[in-house]
Amino acid sequence: MVSSSHEAMHRIFQEYPGLFSRVSEVLGVEIGPPASATVMPTDLTENRPLERRVDTLLRIDMEDDRSYLLAIEAQGKKDPDKPASWMYYLSYLQAKYKLPPMLLVVCQDRATAEWAARPFPVGHPQSPVLTLQALVAGPHNMPVITDVAEARKDLALATLAAITHAGDPDIGAILKTLSTALRDVPETIADPIVELTAQGLGNRPAAQQWRNLVAVDLSFYKSSLSEEIRDEGRTEGRTEGRAEGTARGILLLLAQAGVDVPEEARERVMGCADLDILSRWLLRAPTATSVEDVFAEK
Repeated sequence: MVSSSHEAMHRIFQEYPGLFSRVSEVLGVEIGPPASATVMPTDLTENRPLERRVDTLLRIDMEDDRSYLLAIEAQGKKDPDKPASWMYYLSYLQAKYKLPPMLLVVCQDRATAEWAARPFPVGHPQSPVLTLQALVAGPHNMPVITDVAEARKDLALATLAAITHAGDPDIGAILKTLSTALRDVPETIADPIVELTAQGLGNRPAAQQWRNLVAVDLSFYKSSLSEEIRDEGRTEGRTEGRAEGTARGILLLLAQAGVDVPEEARERVMGCADLDILSRWLLRAPTATSVEDVFAEK
């Protein structure tokens, strides 16, 4: 199953095709800004039962009338079979579209990024006929952006940088910088940034940090993510309220029955947040002769 972080690492280039020209500068390759970009079909399947799909494929048209194809792959781990697939993609694209293809691999861990950046030769070791050399963006070379002004200069690059540094010890500061940079940005611009960042962080601990920042720093506008966070907060609040009310009801029934409730037992009741357990205790409270009767496993 394709993870949300996998989707965000390549889909951000669909949303912001010009991002590649800035990423290429970071990677030491001067490509230049595009005049236009077209999202191309990603299905590279031939008329045989072998299906091949690139993650994202863009046709980039330059102002000087030159064009090229940009294949973007999000790579989560080392895969010894992947370089052969990448070579196939590039050869197929060259043959089909008669345009020079480029390959950008986006990673979230250093080991995978360094592996993907290696040259992969094809052919006899003494005379390789082809050598794959991908451009790789990852935590080893993407900037750590913790300056709000820098983030505001290029929000798309700041977002990709945050995604690639999802496991960085400084991810909290990186995300805080990004959320602060979005405060004065129109909702139409901020909303996809918020969603892509949430996707890119996946199920890492940083994902909850981002949700909390969105709920606080970006509470002035409504996005699907911010609304989801607020709904979760309201649901949690209602659940906590029901749990506290049920716990107080248990203690009240025990008091009416003359049952002595030690402080430890009182804390256990009030500290329980499981409504199913509290409901069982509530049913036992009216006939209990001791707190052990309430807590007994039956």
